[in-house]
Amino acid sequence: LPSQLMRCGADGSRSEWKMKKILIDTDPGIDDAMAIHLAFAHPGLEVVGLTSVFGNVHVPVATRNALRLVEMAGASVPVSEGAAAPLVQPLRPPGYFVHGEEGFGTVPAVRPVARADTRDAAQCIVEILGAAPGDVVLCPIGPLTNVALALELDPTIVGKVAEVVVMGGAVRCPGNATPWAEANIWNDPHAAARVFSADWPLTLVGLDVTEAVRCWPQDFAGLAASAPVIGGFLNDAVQFYFGWHRGKDGFEGCYMHDPTAVLAVVEPQLFETREVPVRVETAGARVGRTVADPGAGSTLVRVCLGVDAEAARQRMLAVLAGADKVRDSRLAGQY
Repeated sequence: LPSQLMRCGADGSRSEWKMKKILIDTDPGIDDAMAIHLAFAHPGLEVVGLTSVFGNVHVPVATRNALRLVEMAGASVPVSEGAAAPLVQPLRPPGYFVHGEEGFGTVPAVRPVARADTRDAAQCIVEILGAAPGDVVLCPIGPLTNVALALELDPTIVGKVAEVVVMGGAVRCPGNATPWAEANIWNDPHAAARVFSADWPLTLVGLDVTEAVRCWPQDFAGLAASAPVIGGFLNDAVQFYFGWHRGKDGFEGCYMHDPTAVLAVVEPQLFETREVPVRVETAGARVGRTVADPGAGSTLVRVCLGVDAEAARQRMLAVLAGADKVRDSRLAGQY
């Protein structure tokens, strides 16, 4: 696709917008799979790489799953394996009860044809950001260990990234791993503390908005009909996720955590934000808690506190409904 696309406003007006390059750090994961396919199918995004991290599954499984998603999308981008454990605290058990032992619910594991990049995730992040200064959005949708290690490896990346958009945290609402902490931050709070205090443009897309964006069984059944390959896979995988939400949250559907963060990269007009320093608690009973604290320091984080949830849901579904067509065009060399 050309780098300049046309955006249509609600009043029918048309304006040019530039495709955004996105590097996704991920622990796939059912909602990670939704987010990655959303990114590959969205006309405003160019995925330039994936890096894997522990979290929903152990990191070798996360790498395998990331490679599988790239192949399913008909894409050719580097996938680099990253951290297998947090910076300081012990590794917590993976979220098998949410995502299944292989990461995609009851969908069987498939060995991808491609192999992971020889670089580790931190090196890959540093090199991709360095190769295109100011052009790449870094979007971590798992624990922030790889991002913290990339900062340690090359602190100058703070001036090379276009933006960092993090799926994580809970500022005005309870957590989902503990009453205080969201799972990605809870899995490595020390990494999160480093990432949030770095002097770079950072947007936090946490439970305050991701729990407002929900999809339902009929939505995914519709995706399977519109896009049998990718939508069909997502529909199969999400059934396990539905079961977990049914038992834990008492509704027949799912929160769209990671896809909401990807959507925030390319359609920020759907979100209401507030800039404030964010402090991460790294010890004690409330470890992993993200606190919007004006006294925490001078580095401001753009925190998403509101979202047009129905517009976000509709946009995700519309993009994912076309995922097979984008895949087919990519395989034909037309995308």
